[in-house]
Amino acid sequence: MGIVYTEMSVSLDGYIAGPDETGFDRLFRWYENGDVVWETAMPGLTFRMTEVSMRAMRARLADTGAFVVGRRLFDITNGWEGRHPFDVPVVVLTHAVPKDWPHLGTAPFTFVTEGGVEAAVAAAKEAANGGDVGVNGGTIATQCLDAGLLDEVGMALVPVLLGGGVPYFGPLENGPLDLEGPIWTVQGKDVTHLRYRVRRD
Repeated sequence: MGIVYTEMSVSLDGYIAGPDETGFDRLFRWYENGDVVWETAMPGLTFRMTEVSMRAMRARLADTGAFVVGRRLFDITNGWEGRHPFDVPVVVLTHAVPKDWPHLGTAPFTFVTEGGVEAAVAAAKEAANGGDVGVNGGTIATQCLDAGLLDEVGMALVPVLLGGGVPYFGPLENGPLDLEGPIWTVQGKDVTHLRYRVRRD
C-alpha cells in the first residue's frame, strides 16, 4: 500500500509562493539549471535539470499514482490544460466543479466537493491503485496533517528568502507535530531535496 506525502519547492523562510503569486522564478530555478532534458506530459513544458535533481524527482515520482490538489492550485495552472505534467490522475478538492473548464469529463481529473480532505485522499488512493498519493498545496497539506493522513513531508529547499507570501504549512490544530529524519537527503545545484517521516506516537 502506498503512502500519502507532500513535497514542494520551499524558500528558506518557509514559503511556497511569494506575495501576490510571485517568486516562482526563484523557487523553481533548479528545474532549469542543468543539462538533462525532461519533456513532461504537458505540451510545451520541458525541464532542464542537473542529473542529481532529475534522479531525485524521478525517485519521488516512480511510486506516485495520483495527486490531490486544491482549487487554488488548479486555477493557477488552469488544470494543466487537462493533463498533469507527471501524467497521473489528479483529485481536486473544491467547493464547486468548474463548469467552464474545457477538459471536464475527458481528462483524468476527479472533483471532490463533499467529505473534505478525507474524501479527496480516499479518492486519490483509489485512483493510485496501490501507489503513493502526493498532496500539493500548503492548505491541503496542512489539512492532511491535522487529519492524520500524511505519512511524509518532503521539500526541495531553495536558497532564497521570499520575505512573505504563501507558507508551506498554516496553523495546525493538533500541533506541534514531530517528524523523523531527514530520512532522505540529496544535495542538488541550488536546491536540497529532503524527506521527513511524520511520527506516529
